[in-house]
Amino acid sequence: MVKHRIKKQPARQDWHKADIKAALEKAGWSLSRFCRAHQYSRHSASVALKMPWPKMERLIADAIGVAPQDIWPSRY
Repeated sequence: MVKHRIKKQPARQDWHKADIKAALEKAGWSLSRFCRAHQYSRHSASVALKMPWPKMERLIADAIGVAPQDIWPSRY
């Protein structure tokens, strides 16, 4: 009997919070300025980095030019 070993793809992990913040900064945003520009309190984006918030996730992803699913695969 021949057993075939299939290599599993490693699960994609969410981006680290520091990487998301760095990507926003490269795009010209600080977290607080980004929130104020989108009429949220200045700590709103940091909440989305810790827990699911689809609307803020979409805003952050659009600002850095990737899909939210690429940043937070565990949430989608």
